[in-house]
Amino acid sequence: MQKFATNDIAVIGIDIGGTKVSAALFGPNGDILQKEIQPVAERKGTQVIDLISALALSLIDSAVDLDYRVKAIGACVPGIYNPANKTAWAPNIPDWNHIQLWEELRQRIDHPSINIVIESDRSCYILGEVWKGCAKGCSDAIFMAVGTGIGAGILSNGRIVSGRSGIAGSIGWLALEPPYHRKYQPMGNFEHYASGHGITRSTIEVLSRDRETVSELDAVPRNKITSHHIFQAFENQDPVAIEVMDKAVLYWGMVVANLVSIFNPQKVILGGGVFGPAAQLKDKIFEEAKKWAQPLSIQETSLEVSTLKGDAGLIGAGYLAIKSLNNQAHAE
Repeated sequence: MQKFATNDIAVIGIDIGGTKVSAALFGPNGDILQKEIQPVAERKGTQVIDLISALALSLIDSAVDLDYRVKAIGACVPGIYNPANKTAWAPNIPDWNHIQLWEELRQRIDHPSINIVIESDRSCYILGEVWKGCAKGCSDAIFMAVGTGIGAGILSNGRIVSGRSGIAGSIGWLALEPPYHRKYQPMGNFEHYASGHGITRSTIEVLSRDRETVSELDAVPRNKITSHHIFQAFENQDPVAIEVMDKAVLYWGMVVANLVSIFNPQKVILGGGVFGPAAQLKDKIFEEAKKWAQPLSIQETSLEVSTLKGDAGLIGAGYLAIKSLNNQAHAE
């Protein structure tokens, strides 16, 4: 595990979500010394930045009480962070449309000696796995996050792949099944069917067509169906749920295969809220992936389910902060 250069230095990791913001103070050995969670509630725009800054300042004060000096803050964004112009785009936070996140945080926190570094949540997920999860010791690994949306955190040759504008890893837009339909425009073909909301959309499409089979999901109002209902029906061998999950397994397997063929990783890690209940399908997903993937690369890859659960982004943000200090030390 990567440690700090001196024993009195601490860092802060912040995981920004659409419904809550989690923040943690990490000590010299990478242990969480204090953790705080606040709901986003009805906040939007700079109000959410006020919340993030208040959590950071609270943990800076706590660090002083514990005889530590905070030297870096890492934050992860639920969307896209553009490192060139330091803006954030997050569709599930109102008014975060290319907001000047880094500058706004710098002004509010007002500690010039503290590094502030920001990345997309998917990149922080894989950093969290490298630091404290399934990807320890890996130079090449991918975190496929399947929740409300879908994204991939990509580690290649020890470096995060972000792309020109921080958009790399937006795998929800992967095209898996022609022809193109307008319904794919907001989130892509893959995400439309295989995210948490996508599984629900897929279920409603199946329930709405003419069919001979009866489903326990027929008893649930269409606008009330959630992935929880679908996984429960799947456990009960419901035919509609089986059809929906078979399609999701096919899509997940195809995408794992595509990622393996392109990046040749040591591991692909499944995470996000859907894995979770879909962890039971890991072996089926890998069998599907083997059909499609480059044959030598898939033999070198293992498919695993994250053990960090909801803390992958928070831990990754902490690791992002540590890496910024190490990069600074090497530059000096």
